[in-house]
Amino acid sequence: MKDFKQRVFSGVQPSGDLTLGNYLGAIKNWIGLQDTYETIFCVVDLHAITTWQEPDILRNATREVAAGMIASGIDPKKSIIFNQSQVSAHAELAWIFNCVARMGWLNRMTQFKEKAGKNKERASVGLYVYPDLMAADILTYRATHVPVGADQKQHLELTRDIAQKFNSDYGVDFFPEVEPLIFGAATRVMSLRDGNIKMSKSDPSENSRINLTDNRDLISKKIQKARTDSEPLPATLSELGDRAEAKNLINIFAALSERDAEAVCLDYEGRGFAEFKRDLADLSVSVLGPITEEMARLMNDKTYLDGILSEGANNANKLASPILKQVQEIVGFLRP
Repeated sequence: MKDFKQRVFSGVQPSGDLTLGNYLGAIKNWIGLQDTYETIFCVVDLHAITTWQEPDILRNATREVAAGMIASGIDPKKSIIFNQSQVSAHAELAWIFNCVARMGWLNRMTQFKEKAGKNKERASVGLYVYPDLMAADILTYRATHVPVGADQKQHLELTRDIAQKFNSDYGVDFFPEVEPLIFGAATRVMSLRDGNIKMSKSDPSENSRINLTDNRDLISKKIQKARTDSEPLPATLSELGDRAEAKNLINIFAALSERDAEAVCLDYEGRGFAEFKRDLADLSVSVLGPITEEMARLMNDKTYLDGILSEGANNANKLASPILKQVQEIVGFLRP
């Protein structure tokens, strides 16, 4: 097996506000990777249009995601930050992967079933082949590692399947077998209104999530309104049983304070949620408030953000172009 350069790729869709779930589940974990790997972080606007987007809103959301990354600690001097549509290799490689992947593989993808629901006949073709584009996002750079949550493991497995089949079909050792990077307990942040479903940008209830654009007062109010129960907090996580909302808030507290969830339980053993939520609100404001304010400052400097995205796209193209050319040669495409 070829010794591939250690390279991380990950992305965020510009569809709706970035949430606390995006921060704790993804962006916060990326920060430490910048000193260990070559890191590429992408605003995946091609993925966003698998469902219809208002163009001006999409443009603004693309800048907002970039601002959120930078405000959270992704350093444009250490990492490549760009929007996917500006590197055509993603779309070109995705078509080749459409011809490598099998229908049966895509039929098993649970996210398409969840997103399309009962209206799958009316869903876009793009939504169906979304996983092939995701594989292209990663393998365009021959990335070796991808930070993933539990709900993305299936997509990464498909990426590995596509890489293996391409290598086998053409008798090459060209694409790496991408490895997952899995982080701690709070990588799956749940709704503040229902601890059994993931915190989502698309939830109709604003009180179900904390947006990174929420000001300090709103962050505090949403934590105070978060659904809990009347039972005191136990000494261990295992004693929480099926108290999903309580478990979610403890995991959020642990992640924001960079502590173990068991230690948080022990600190609040026997206490009610009024005191706990007051402390969680203060903690959330102290961590997220500066990010929100820096995002607002960056969003007022669109020239700077567009410059970062443009420079990032140029650097991404420098990595992607020679890899795509090699793929074209392997496949048998004639080039002028």
